[in-house]
Amino acid sequence: MNKVHFSSIAEHNEALGLRPPEQPLFDIVQISSDDVDEDLSCNSDTVLSNDFYTISMKNIVSGEIHYGRTKYDCSNGTMLFTAPGQELRSFGVKIKSTARSIIIHEDFVRGHALKEKLKKYSFFNYSIHEALHLSPKERKQLQSLFDSIELEYHNNFDAFTKELILSQIDTILKYSDRFYHRQFLLRKESDASMLSKFEAVFERLNTASSSIPSVEEISAALHVSSRYLSDALKSETGKTAKEWVHLKLIDLSKDLLLSSDDSVASIAYSIGFEYPQYFARLFKKKVGLTPTEYRQKFH
Repeated sequence: MNKVHFSSIAEHNEALGLRPPEQPLFDIVQISSDDVDEDLSCNSDTVLSNDFYTISMKNIVSGEIHYGRTKYDCSNGTMLFTAPGQELRSFGVKIKSTARSIIIHEDFVRGHALKEKLKKYSFFNYSIHEALHLSPKERKQLQSLFDSIELEYHNNFDAFTKELILSQIDTILKYSDRFYHRQFLLRKESDASMLSKFEAVFERLNTASSSIPSVEEISAALHVSSRYLSDALKSETGKTAKEWVHLKLIDLSKDLLLSSDDSVASIAYSIGFEYPQYFARLFKKKVGLTPTEYRQKFH
């Protein structure tokens, strides 16, 4: 498999047949469906990566976009986010109208507060079925911000340009975070809840193995990234995936404490804990009683 890494925006744009950037560390580009035959596509044996953050708004009508081994859920009105170092492949991607992308080199945000914010937004690390789908009203809001950034970008750079661009990018990210939470809630109402899916997979994995199912194993079985799983559960229930793993284990241990005379250590081992002391500390933290105290009180 051929891997291509772009360390500069100029190299990236040239490889994709785009005009050179006006600023070496930042660009905002538009690609019309009339510009090329296969927009944003690369050979199936080519994996692309770069040193940039990208925020893209695409009306994708066909084709596939892959991060590593996972496939992005792409449809009309889609927002996609990528972070530096992520590997990307695309196959026969066709866009309707115009796709727009903001490209931010890592060095453009060094020393600025936005750098830490970019790291904290989970959606830069989402993968399969996790693109942001916008309503017409949401799309219009974000398009106006893209327009403002593009207008500022094409002005002569001065002492205010960078701060104005970064502040508007910050606003785009805040709106995207809000719209993702809306998407979580809508999917919760229209489909089986993420918690229900999580519980089903946890039970299956826990039954099939003697070790505790990890968040990564559960998310892989659900075909989502661990970050997306935790964010979806947090939005739906107020608890992260790790917290739910702990709660499921505590629930199992309660049943065993009251239905058997097995030692606390034996119960800890049976539900996958390598160290009974860690199980006892976790139980006390979540329940307010030690396992022995719980058994004595409720047996």
